[in-house]
Amino acid sequence: MSTPSQPPRVDGDSAAQCVTLAAKATLPTRYGTFTSYAFRVSAGDAEHLALVMGDVSGQASVLTRLHSECLTGDVLGSYRCDCGEQLDLALRYIAAEGRGVLLYLRGHEGRGIGLSNKIRAYALQEQGLDTVEANLELGLPDDAREYESAVAILRELNVTSVRLMSNNPKKFDTLVKHGIPVCERVALAIPVRDENERYIRTKQVKFGHYFEENE
Repeated sequence: MSTPSQPPRVDGDSAAQCVTLAAKATLPTRYGTFTSYAFRVSAGDAEHLALVMGDVSGQASVLTRLHSECLTGDVLGSYRCDCGEQLDLALRYIAAEGRGVLLYLRGHEGRGIGLSNKIRAYALQEQGLDTVEANLELGLPDDAREYESAVAILRELNVTSVRLMSNNPKKFDTLVKHGIPVCERVALAIPVRDENERYIRTKQVKFGHYFEENE
């Protein structure tokens, strides 16, 4: 586990995907009971969901996951990616600790290219392209996701610093850039399968994702 650098908090910066709390309710799940918060992003049509367990307001080192929406992995259990297994593991870690935040970031399907384009990219991958090459072949960005709205939600929840469950350095960089210290990286080690090995290795090589050798 690594500890990224922690600059002082930057107030009034451009973390600028403003969000508005739209609804709040208790959500009992197989992992335990969460408080769910639905947020609307003012710059578009996206709606994100925050699942909060325990008291996180004003708290430091809150166990946190920024999770990109993935219908095929999260709902259908696809082995093309590791998304569904990461979601499951993150919620289990939060439940075991009894406190934490999971932000479910909608509009991130296929690294932000949408469901139909993701399926098109899958077809290209079946012809031999990796995930990055497939997106570019379709004339799309290799990664179109933004995490500034996640920063805004964490501020709304009054989380002062996090222990981030992620293998993606872009998430760390965005939080730190906008003044939310990351105290620790909590690894999410998902078993490598024949179906997702190239996907995971591509993330490591082309996006610099952290990788646990015991995966």
